[in-house]
Amino acid sequence: MSEMLKVATASEVEAGACKAFEADGKTIVLYNVDGEFFATSSKCPHQGGPLGDGLVDGKTVTCPWHAWQFDLVTGEAIFDPGFKIDCFKVELRGDDILVDLVGK
Repeated sequence: MSEMLKVATASEVEAGACKAFEADGKTIVLYNVDGEFFATSSKCPHQGGPLGDGLVDGKTVTCPWHAWQFDLVTGEAIFDPGFKIDCFKVELRGDDILVDLVGK
């Protein structure tokens, strides 16, 4: 059974930005896309680049190391859907961002 854990508050992640957080021993990245929040694993599957330092453009994050891009909804790499990052269910309760670390 999955459990929603509070990871951050909405005010901690600016619109159009992303930020890494520690939750239950894992590092995850939260993204704010016009007030809609997404959560993914923190490392790019290419060479472990820090997605929390990435560039958010709509529902796409670009890894800062080698510009690999991932869809925030599916986790699939834009150029090759065979590569993926983990995506997690996100729920906003008031100002609290809760994440299900088991995944979608």
